Amino acid sequence: MSTQNVVAELLKSIGVNPDHPFGDDVARIQVHQNHVVGIHLIPGLKVEADETKDGIAAHLLVEEGAVLKKPVHICFGVLPEEGLQHIQLNIDIRQDSKASILAHCTFPNAKQVEHVMDAQITVGPRAHYAYFERHVHGPYGGVQVIPNAKIVVHEGAEFSTEFELIKGRAGTIKFDYEAECRARSILEMTARINGRENDIIVIQETAHLIGEAARGALTSHIALRDSARAEVFNTLTANAPRARGHVDCKEIVVGQAVAKAVPIVEVMHPTAHVTHEAAIGSVDSKQLQTLLARGLDEEEATDLIIEGLLSKKTAFSSTLPLS
Repeated sequence: MSTQNVVAELLKSIGVNPDHPFGDDVARIQVHQNHVVGIHLIPGLKVEADETKDGIAAHLLVEEGAVLKKPVHICFGVLPEEGLQHIQLNIDIRQDSKASILAHCTFPNAKQVEHVMDAQITVGPRAHYAYFERHVHGPYGGVQVIPNAKIVVHEGAEFSTEFELIKGRAGTIKFDYEAECRARSILEMTARINGRENDIIVIQETAHLIGEAARGALTSHIALRDSARAEVFNTLTANAPRARGHVDCKEIVVGQAVAKAVPIVEVMHPTAHVTHEAAIGSVDSKQLQTLLARGLDEEEATDLIIEGLLSKKTAFSSTLPLS
């Protein structure tokens, strides 16, 4: 398959028309297995990428003071049924810059595919950076997604990351993110995943609020059916004056699914404040009865309730205690 055809197939798998994909003002990078098959950069953004035996090693730099008005689009994909893709990613968002990335990870035919990402992310002083990760999987559950990230959010900076499975079986998802937040920084980490059949989901997120008035929120919304299993371990520590944090984990279980949530909060300063909320249970019976009374059958009603859970976006200001 030619490089052009590979790019077209990657884009089609995520619902993008390959004939009219992006304008020239949108930076984009496409990676298939261990090949960079497409790249287009704009001023303020620098990318160096080397192909490795089983993936790529890339350094992405947003220059000091640069403002990227439109999200950078990155597509990581494996089109065959089997394969290994190991992404080593160093992201450097320099001070006073502003950028966001929309990353699609697509494995539409996966029966035995492993996608591993090891990321180092640095958000410079007063910079703003958002990373939205959208996954497209096949129907077989034959994909393992294993992302790991070490994150530093410097003074006055803002960083948000959002992981969402938008199509297909989850397969096995195991990620481990750890962040360090300096003075007056803001951190948000959100995961929304729907598991079914024998899918396995393990989320481990840790945030350390080490700077004065740092704020952080960890949010996980998981829906499980059939014999799917999920374990969520969210840890938030605050050891600086006026640090504020919140952990929110909600899981719905249907059928023989099993869910586990372990929120850990630790406060080591008298003026810091951290809260947590964890809820695991079946579909809310009141919501279910309301939808049944409106003519939906039980499966349709359950789907709608789960869709509501996974699409719900909580405003950051409402998740953090004010005093």
